[in-house]
Amino acid sequence: MRLLIKLGGALVDDPAACARLASEIAAISREHAVVVVHGGGKQLTRFLAERGGESRFVNGLRVTTPEVLDGVLKVLGGSVNAALVMAFRAAGARPVGLSGLDAGLVDAELLSEELGAVGRPTRSDARLLEVLTREGYLPVVACVAGDASGKVYNVNADQMAAACAASFRADRLVFLTDVEGVRDASGGVLPALTRAGARALIEKGVATGGMQAKLEAASSALDSGVGEILTAPGNMPGIIGQVLGGVQVGTRMVA
Repeated sequence: MRLLIKLGGALVDDPAACARLASEIAAISREHAVVVVHGGGKQLTRFLAERGGESRFVNGLRVTTPEVLDGVLKVLGGSVNAALVMAFRAAGARPVGLSGLDAGLVDAELLSEELGAVGRPTRSDARLLEVLTREGYLPVVACVAGDASGKVYNVNADQMAAACAASFRADRLVFLTDVEGVRDASGGVLPALTRAGARALIEKGVATGGMQAKLEAASSALDSGVGEILTAPGNMPGIIGQVLGGVQVGTRMVA
């Protein structure tokens, strides 16, 4: 099985949760081709605040000034990525820290002038992921992308995961978050969701901010051929085994 797992920033920010997930993911990476994409928004917000910087968001996307982009490279592409790599290594995996900049893994274009250096993924070349997973390595990808002219973009981690999952031809894309799944208007967790249902949640204002970005990325991944998308609670012990075992957990989307 080809599996792409996206780790949300809140999980990455919790040392205990990070160590547990690293152990669970390391175990399955010995039997399956696994790629990890990670965020780090909480760490980046702290980094910017400590330096007097402001964090502003539009529809769940961080407005990225030159100062913020510098933080993205230092925090997401630097300290957060390195910490995850070492957590996976301690768990017995063979991790390789990457970003979308490496070997043109993910190229992007400017999403909007209003957002600054925020990129929309335009293409992904998974050959590097293929080589690494084939040799038993675990790629750990930070959500930074570029283009052929040398521009660098901050990319939403969910969109980054969707782009990588599509080019990697993942059988399953798993968004591990700090919530139980996608919620309906009454607050209940939806066990299953269609693309039309996801669009309705966004249009009705039920799914906003980060969840809106996640549902849009999930729909894009389905359109690009990913077989199944699962939004699941990463803070649940044994979640990786449950996902692979077909246990009903979180919210499942299929084409």
